[in-house]
Amino acid sequence: MPQISAFRGLRYNLGQVGSLSSVVAPPYDVIDPELQQQLYDANERNVVRLILNKDEPGDNDENNRYTRAAKLLKQWQRDGALVTEADPAIYVYHQEYSAGGEHYIRRGFMCRVRLEPFNTEGTGGEGNIYPHEETHGGAKADRLKLWKACRANLSQIFGLYPDNFNQAQVTLEAAIAGHTPHEATDHLGVVNRIWPVTDIETITVLEAEMSQLPIYIADGHHRYETACNYRDEVAAAYQEQHGKELPHDHPANYVLMMCVSMSDPGMQVLPTHRLFRGLPPMTSGQLIEKLGDAFETEPAGTEPERAITLWDKVETEDEQGTMAFYTAEDKTWTLARVTHAGREKLAEVASDRSSDWRSLGVSILHRLVVDTLLDAPNLPAPKYVRSLEEVPVGLREGDSAGRDLTGQQGSGGRFELAALVMPATLEHIRQISSHGERMPAKSTYFYPKVLSGLVINPLE
Repeated sequence: MPQISAFRGLRYNLGQVGSLSSVVAPPYDVIDPELQQQLYDANERNVVRLILNKDEPGDNDENNRYTRAAKLLKQWQRDGALVTEADPAIYVYHQEYSAGGEHYIRRGFMCRVRLEPFNTEGTGGEGNIYPHEETHGGAKADRLKLWKACRANLSQIFGLYPDNFNQAQVTLEAAIAGHTPHEATDHLGVVNRIWPVTDIETITVLEAEMSQLPIYIADGHHRYETACNYRDEVAAAYQEQHGKELPHDHPANYVLMMCVSMSDPGMQVLPTHRLFRGLPPMTSGQLIEKLGDAFETEPAGTEPERAITLWDKVETEDEQGTMAFYTAEDKTWTLARVTHAGREKLAEVASDRSSDWRSLGVSILHRLVVDTLLDAPNLPAPKYVRSLEEVPVGLREGDSAGRDLTGQQGSGGRFELAALVMPATLEHIRQISSHGERMPAKSTYFYPKVLSGLVINPLE
């Protein structure tokens, strides 16, 4: 069962850095160059200089963005900008935000979680930590270089656990009642609050409650696998130097994680839509012909801006098999609903997958539509669009760039096809992960993102 523990985190000394809002940042993988510069300008000690330091001319193996991050981390500790918690703590973490016109507070906590192999098919993992999406080697190699240089977890992994009555969080909420949090507002207006909980009795109760529950990785799959790789390298070096195994309580055996109950009222899973390059131009009529009897279709308007109101219709139906397609050749939207024949076809071409996996909208889109019906299994990765407002913007920009038939991701040119698709639900994550399967990339988008810079987990 997952083992969690308190730890003495590194936190910003607000007497030195000023506002906590000026030194935090979203996860590195959602920071574009423009936001990176904004964060650089916000404060000379903003955590972006650690999690995503800039490349500079003349960088080499001895001097690069990873070594610069490590030097800054040590410097900030020396000058008192970062200080170590006096006692081991669990960090309660609230995020207050708005989405879809509604107001939410997502409640969770940050702790160390003992590493164990993912419980997936073919990995030999027998524990209770489950992934739900595929990972890519490049991102893991990048994070491993950073961790080896800094010897610290600079960002949290986001984990979900089933707790119908939110008992673990209730335990922590009682411990922080009446205490003033540290607060930071991020660039999207999300208010983030944290409270350190050092009471030993509370921590002991929490550890016992969490030991009975599985954890599903919501965000940070690459970082979890990197943590395992880092642990293995540290263990091998320790074995060579000391002739024995890495101590059970060594920090490298753990990873920093934000844990949230799947029953928390503030949990939201948002969609990630797709814009595809590399397909030959096609009209809506040609698309409908290719979809055949696998989908029932109907015309759904024209022009990119129709995406906004069309999504309301798709979301209202709340069916994984309902999606909307835009064909750039005739600037037309088509509403499509998978049929029994379509589901039978998917079962045939994805017989290696469970019925739960095949029920996902993103699985239907990628395996049935793109790979099979459009016969484009080697299509470049699409542009993933999280904000609905960005869909027409991307389509307009693609139109102005003209056709692109090279099939190269990022090569510019028009997006020949767009797809609005429903997100996976928390229940999908639980079911599919428990089978030992992984969903297609970007099946989920958890909003808001957990901030880096609230607490750092030393690995020494």
